[in-house]
Amino acid sequence: MKPLLTAIIFILFFISTSQAQDNYEIQVYGSSTVEKGQTMVELHSNFTFDGSKTTVNGVLPTNHVFHETIEITHGWTSCFETGFYIFNSVGNDGRTAYVGSHLRPRVAAPESWHWPVGVSLSTEFGFQKAAFAGSTFDLEIRPIVDKKWNKLYVSFNPTLGKSFAGEDSDIGFVFEPNLKASYDVSNVVALGFEYYGATGRFFHYSPIQQQEHAVYLATDLNFGENWEFNAGYGVGLTQSGDSGIIKIILGRRFK
Repeated sequence: MKPLLTAIIFILFFISTSQAQDNYEIQVYGSSTVEKGQTMVELHSNFTFDGSKTTVNGVLPTNHVFHETIEITHGWTSCFETGFYIFNSVGNDGRTAYVGSHLRPRVAAPESWHWPVGVSLSTEFGFQKAAFAGSTFDLEIRPIVDKKWNKLYVSFNPTLGKSFAGEDSDIGFVFEPNLKASYDVSNVVALGFEYYGATGRFFHYSPIQQQEHAVYLATDLNFGENWEFNAGYGVGLTQSGDSGIIKIILGRRFK
């Protein structure tokens, strides 16, 4: 595993990123990967109550539109998985369409290393149609660090994204931090919050009103080890991003 650790350090050191998740996959990742031989199928369903209302630079408005994303993830080893996304939009005025797809390999630090926190590294890349995203081809590099203390869970994703075609393709990497904190109020229900941001070019941050910051009140329900359920309602804290978004993630593991 030493070459793997070296590769992770190399990537983190030499990266100096694209819009935040564009309301298709609104999720703070945990560090664990899908178990070897298992496949996780998830549906991300998001509806924007208060989004953009006009076409800007050829990108269709997001107000009152559903984003439906199918995510299929397979575990190849105990610490390596690959995810595949199919982005879809459902709305009036020509806003119902297949939007694009991403591929997401992810590697995790093995439990045998006995690190005090969970750590993994996700890379996600793919394309989107220009009518639905300013960036038509981008890369996301997402380090993931999480920890569970009794009933309290915290995960931090200091994400970097890079647009290679379309909007922002000339500005380098953008910092997109994500944070989740939840507390188990019972064996089934966990309540907490999730934060999503996009602050502009890494180390050269945009003025605050040009940044994107959103906070979600969220819940996770534990129906069993083969199921995943997450739901939340989020509001934008600046004028740059959409606001009033409800999101639901439903997942099922298969062997």
